[in-house]
Amino acid sequence: MAYVLGFFAADGYITVNRRGGQFWCIQITDKKLLEQIREVIESEHKISIRIMNPNEKTLYRLQIGSIEMCDDLRRLGFSERKTKSLVVPNIPQNYSSDFTRGYFDGDGNVWSGFVNSKRKTPTRILQVAFTSGSIEFLSGLLTLLKSEGVHGGSIYRSKIKKFGRLSFGTKDALKLYEIMYNMPHKLYLKRKKLIFEKFIKMRP
Repeated sequence: MAYVLGFFAADGYITVNRRGGQFWCIQITDKKLLEQIREVIESEHKISIRIMNPNEKTLYRLQIGSIEMCDDLRRLGFSERKTKSLVVPNIPQNYSSDFTRGYFDGDGNVWSGFVNSKRKTPTRILQVAFTSGSIEFLSGLLTLLKSEGVHGGSIYRSKIKKFGRLSFGTKDALKLYEIMYNMPHKLYLKRKKLIFEKFIKMRP
C-alpha cells in the first residue's frame, strides 16, 4: 500500500461531485500498472478510458468512491488541491522504499548517457530526478532519502513553470536503485528499472 500511496502522491487526486460524493482517482497511461494497483487495494472498480486528444496517449483512470478513504488521505496531507501543498506523510521506515518507488514511477525519471563526449573516453553517467509542484514535498523526500543512506541531492526551483526538481548524480542514483528495488516487488515500472540495470551491466 505504501507504493500506491507514493504513486497517488504523484498521479492521484481527490474530487468531490455536486452531490457531495467523494472519490479518489489515479489516472495514467499504463493500464497494466493500474490493474496491478487495483489488485493490491483489492478493488473491483472498473478502469475507464479517457482519450483527451487524438495525438496523445490514451489515459486509464481508476476512480473509487469512499468518504472514509478520502478523509484518510486528507489526514496524510493529500488535499483536493495538493499540487502546491503536498508534503511527505509520516511513513514507517520499513515502508519508505515502497513509497519512494511509487512516487518515482509517477513523477520521477532516470537517464543514462555520456558526458565529455569529445574526449577519447567519454564518461557514462546515471541521473535520477523527482519532480513536484511542492518544494516542501521535495525537501521532505530528500530528508527521507538521506535517512536511507543517500548523501547528495539538489533541489532546483523553476520560477517560470512553478515546479521543483530533486536531482541525483550517479553515486546516489545507484543507491536509490538499491533502496527502491531492495527485494522482489510486484509493483514497479519495468522500463524505468531496466535503465538502472542496463547501466549497472555496462559499467567497467
